[in-house]
Amino acid sequence: SDVYKRQVFDQHQRICFPAMNNAEEKISYHARKLLSRRDFFNQAGMAMGGLSLSQLLAADSPTNFSGKSPIRPEISPDDPYAPREPHFEAAAKQVLMIYLPGAISHVDTFDYKPDLIKYHGQKPPGMPAVTFEGPTGNIAKPFWDFKPRGKSGKMVSDLIPNLAEQADDFCFFHSLTTDTSAHPQGENFFNTGFTMEGFPSFGSWVTYALGTANEELPSFVAINDPRGLARSGKNNFGNGFLPAAFQGTDFSAKNPPANLARPSSISPSHDRQAVDLLQRLNAKHLEKYPHDADLAARIASYELAGKMQTSVPDVMNIKGEPDYVLDEYGVSGGSELKGEYAKNCILARRLLEKGVRVVQLFNGSDPSGGNGITNWDSHSDILKTHAMQAEIMDQPTAALINDLKRRGMLDQTLIVWCTEFGRMPFLQANGTGRDHNPETFTSFLAGAGVKPGFSYGKSDDFGFKTAENPVTVYDFNATLLHLMGLDHERLSFYHNGIERRLTHVHGHVVGDVLL
Repeated sequence: SDVYKRQVFDQHQRICFPAMNNAEEKISYHARKLLSRRDFFNQAGMAMGGLSLSQLLAADSPTNFSGKSPIRPEISPDDPYAPREPHFEAAAKQVLMIYLPGAISHVDTFDYKPDLIKYHGQKPPGMPAVTFEGPTGNIAKPFWDFKPRGKSGKMVSDLIPNLAEQADDFCFFHSLTTDTSAHPQGENFFNTGFTMEGFPSFGSWVTYALGTANEELPSFVAINDPRGLARSGKNNFGNGFLPAAFQGTDFSAKNPPANLARPSSISPSHDRQAVDLLQRLNAKHLEKYPHDADLAARIASYELAGKMQTSVPDVMNIKGEPDYVLDEYGVSGGSELKGEYAKNCILARRLLEKGVRVVQLFNGSDPSGGNGITNWDSHSDILKTHAMQAEIMDQPTAALINDLKRRGMLDQTLIVWCTEFGRMPFLQANGTGRDHNPETFTSFLAGAGVKPGFSYGKSDDFGFKTAENPVTVYDFNATLLHLMGLDHERLSFYHNGIERRLTHVHGHVVGDVLL
């Protein structure tokens, strides 16, 4: 048939298109109106007006998915570390997070399972044939004996005898679960709430919300293991999309912050004069760009670095500690690595004494995969490798907790002892190691705001999966924020059109563990 064309005109141009001769080709009334440029711009204008109105209404009374309005702390760019009030009053003012990369075995430390002894060497029904690293072996009893400890009678392994003595002070989570069984993603998830990189760490969220009372030290310090960084590196204490001022400053007793020492060729008076001049120049430069938060953060960072030239040597002067303290922590008398980690533990206490808001202490690194040698990832010879890591971790960590308690610091300090996931109750095919277990694992809290000598949740009879009161990583982090006086559903940062949170869109506070 002939093809007819009809023409549609507006004031400025002509549009030609084939005529629609059957029902399937007919254009609706609303679509036909969009073919007119006048109508198109009219509709678009109305739509943009509606979007603008919705933004204005949201700004007037913003809410997130939980129905609560987000709380974004008011931060002065030229003083980002200034102390800020919590959302509500809480006992904890500071946090010490002791993180064990590699995944320590819960069934060989704090989660006692008699059925592992009963079924040792067998493979009960329901156990998988293959796990993260390959074929599975048989059930294996704990490699160390468990004994009742303290007044609570908590069953704890001989692998960690010093921590075992303090069981009455700990609040255990025995039903933790995570979303991944890979170490990099596991570390990311536990420390930032996301398996992907680029999100703020727990310590960054806390210092973003609360700042710090100390003006001469960083608000958030990460003390890396003497052997190096964990698998996810600085992402474990990074600021992600939060302002740069809230990233963790990493140093250790072995590796102090770089470039703080004054060159011997410059006198103290000349050094002071140079610092004063820089402060005046920076202040004038900032006046030209008052809304440049990155510039203000850089200036604040450099000014803090100047103060650290005197504060850091003082806080790192571990040699000034009494001999009985050095002996209690195990600085000498054990392996060299234990001595270095013990010094890190003393440094952690000294930083907390100075008012540092968040201290993250790492026990384990991952320069070449770990494999139980540099961290807790014991895929083979767990009897040897876990014992080696425990020799480094147990005494210094227990001494640190006891020291904080003795000095009365646990009244306002929350201690978090944690790892990214657990290990399987059965062996791998090699017969000597335990594979990754994301289905259940154990961590504990101590100090401000939590019940001492208390256990929450339960794994099944083999320590294979969570059986009662499962606690997700989101729940765990929501609880930590709550203990610091922060509502995890309201603490947010607007990024790329989304109100971002540490707990994403999940998480519930575990109220049963709170005092």
